[in-house]
Amino acid sequence: MTDQEKPRTRAGKNRVPTGLQGLDIEAGQARFREAVESVLGHARELGASDAAAEVSESCGLSVSVRKGSIETVEQALDRSLGVTVYAGRSRGSASTSDLSPAALRQTVEAAWHIARHTADDPAAGLPEADQLATQFLDLDLHHPWRIDTDQACALACRVEQAALDTDARITNTEGASVNTYEGHFVMGNTHGFMAGYPYSRHSLSVAPIAGRGNRMQRDYWYSAHRAAQGLGQPEAIGRYAAERTLARLSARRIPTGRFPVLFEAPLALGLIGALTQAVSGGALYRKASFLLDAAGRQILPGHLDLDENPFIPQAMGSAMFDDEGVATRVRQVVSGGVLNGYFLSSYTARKLGLPGTGNAGGSHNLMLRSRLTRPEDDFEAMLRKMGTGLLVTELIGQGVNYVTGDYSRGAFGYWVENGRIQHAVQEITIAGNLQNMFRNIVAVGADRITRGAKTSGSILIAEMSIAGI
Repeated sequence: MTDQEKPRTRAGKNRVPTGLQGLDIEAGQARFREAVESVLGHARELGASDAAAEVSESCGLSVSVRKGSIETVEQALDRSLGVTVYAGRSRGSASTSDLSPAALRQTVEAAWHIARHTADDPAAGLPEADQLATQFLDLDLHHPWRIDTDQACALACRVEQAALDTDARITNTEGASVNTYEGHFVMGNTHGFMAGYPYSRHSLSVAPIAGRGNRMQRDYWYSAHRAAQGLGQPEAIGRYAAERTLARLSARRIPTGRFPVLFEAPLALGLIGALTQAVSGGALYRKASFLLDAAGRQILPGHLDLDENPFIPQAMGSAMFDDEGVATRVRQVVSGGVLNGYFLSSYTARKLGLPGTGNAGGSHNLMLRSRLTRPEDDFEAMLRKMGTGLLVTELIGQGVNYVTGDYSRGAFGYWVENGRIQHAVQEITIAGNLQNMFRNIVAVGADRITRGAKTSGSILIAEMSIAGI
């Protein structure tokens, strides 16, 4: 069996009696540390001024079923090492899936050859030594799920059957799936940093279909968590996905106009993602953002705060250090609507002439909060706050221009009058400019949801353009 394998099995109604073998984390961590030390040592021997290396291993099982039969079974086992070496401000990178001593030496030499023939980049280099993490708390990120293929298929069937049993109008599904994944890594550099940890993530999902012929609608729901015990109940996931699908059967178009828009909580997270992208180092130093030089400026209403907390146990965005080993920290990215800082790696920080923020690889557990939100401001309360307008539950397309902030997306949702949903809405486009959209956030609901590394309730925007009939 090779170091890198991705066996895939496809079966219709056939039983697939295979399971996922877990990783030997303790032995793997020790072996990986030796590999990183070997790579860094050889880089120094060749004359590199600095070097960094990371070795990782992961395994996963993904099972999908449709109408009670197995659609796909995918098992994956990956192992790789990547190294970056520096010749002054020139750098070269190479990787391998072979961790034998000879292969490691060849990989370092390949990276060194690239570095010696690459032009200097003044921003290149390791992070400053005093920025690297020195504390390594256990954030409880590793909860392997020892589930075999038969068990995963049975679980996926429970999710799907719950959706089908909800109502006779649920006529089909696009399938249900169970995914489990675990991995671990060690990274180090010639500043003396060396650390790593194991992690896991698991999910259940289903996408029911309602109606027949030209009156068909679909929706979906899923649950994801570091630990299998943290996943939603299969029957609850299936029923809720079916209820969302059934609600779409009343869909029709609405007239063009300007109306308040309420983004359902899962979609509200996309607005946080748009803000994060606009104030990330890569977009800023390339001048590809509508929020250039926005630090210290009011970009959101005064009642809004955006917090970053990398140290929440079991959270998807938790980490003691970023992808370069820089220590992460709790901070208030936006306070009272004022942007306090960006999301920077050491490279983008140097390009901008700013200190790094420990965000190489992305943000860490962002939460949008409104100082006006009360515990009773649930989803129904947010509909009442909007009064008459559009509730958006699905967005289509990628119509966001981060240079200008222009925003135009196909949408599906529900027309609301006097705080009550009247009917579903389809074949419309919502449009605006992100700067104005951010400034016109009226309220954030207490109906918080966490997906990935972001948390928010539903977001109410005072007015947007809606293109319908």
